[in-house]
Amino acid sequence: MKVSLIQTTLAWEDAAANRAHFTSLIDTIESTDLIVLPEMFASGFTMNPATVAEAPNDATVQWMQQTAKAKDCAITGSLAIKDGEDYYNRLFFVFPDGSIQTYNKRHLFSYADEHKHYTKGTEKLIVDYKGWKICPLICYDLRFPVFARNVENYDVLLYVANWPQVRTFAWDALLKARAIENLSYTIGVNRVGQDGNGHAYSGHTQVLDALGAYQLEPTEADGVFTVELNKETLEATRGRFAFLNDKDEFEIKL
Repeated sequence: MKVSLIQTTLAWEDAAANRAHFTSLIDTIESTDLIVLPEMFASGFTMNPATVAEAPNDATVQWMQQTAKAKDCAITGSLAIKDGEDYYNRLFFVFPDGSIQTYNKRHLFSYADEHKHYTKGTEKLIVDYKGWKICPLICYDLRFPVFARNVENYDVLLYVANWPQVRTFAWDALLKARAIENLSYTIGVNRVGQDGNGHAYSGHTQVLDALGAYQLEPTEADGVFTVELNKETLEATRGRFAFLNDKDEFEIKL
């Protein structure tokens, strides 16, 4: 499976500008199976959902559907969404036919008061796509290994993020740990640049294999990076190192 990761700057609270920017980057992709965008890619990581949140079927989701159909691939990333009376940091996984699955961010970043502005999710999403099982999560979820634990035998653990430069060491360390402990390909897609609150982001978008070795080294460059994941290699690794057979049984209380 070919996965294209987009690491770039985000226009602050300007969905139209961000859609146009991502369109220009996506147009450079010749062929891929999945495009991954950062967390809140239409607005940046804002605590102003009343200003920027879209409806679940609004312009940016429609743009994702149009893009998926035009490029004949899946596309994923998270948005600030208003659903009923609540706001969510919601990830959309859009299939090539335009159908959608969603995941609401479970762990809200209380350090930035995200929990005061958004409603947390309660359900883990496992996406079945082209023979791969993908577990998409969002940014701060990375710090909580129990929720991410590979009890579903997923193949790819995927994080979209706005992870600040000041904590890059934690980003790198935790992504490697998640790959190793879950014996899974692990992808982290982050942004670069500075947001409207003055926070700097250095990217470090990366891909690790099931043993924690880099398939894409952490990079600070602005651009599109395409990596091919190999299912046979993953299965051979799990066959040789069947560590998941020894995992603990547990129940998550939501």
